[in-house]
Amino acid sequence: MKGKGKGKGRGRDAGIGPTAQNQIKTARSAKKYCRFKKAGIKYIDYKDPNFLLKFVNDQGKVLPRRLTGTSLKFQRRLSRAIKRARHLALLPFVTDSLK
Repeated sequence: MKGKGKGKGRGRDAGIGPTAQNQIKTARSAKKYCRFKKAGIKYIDYKDPNFLLKFVNDQGKVLPRRLTGTSLKFQRRLSRAIKRARHLALLPFVTDSLK
């Protein structure tokens, strides 16, 4: 019955002490910020596709807030501007390699 019980076996975190685990959990990237609030941008222009491409991945999907750091208010405005630009054929709906 070796290795089949709830004993002190070598599991996934074997060899990592409690201090190393704390360091792994506390290591974070820099704080994200809303670039629209920082720059004082009030209106997102849907007629500027070069600016909107910064918030679209290479497939043409809108990047989420957790990746861009955009606030909820400006994320909604941004998605509306991207949709308007797509409707006017300034941005593609779907593509293989956009950037």
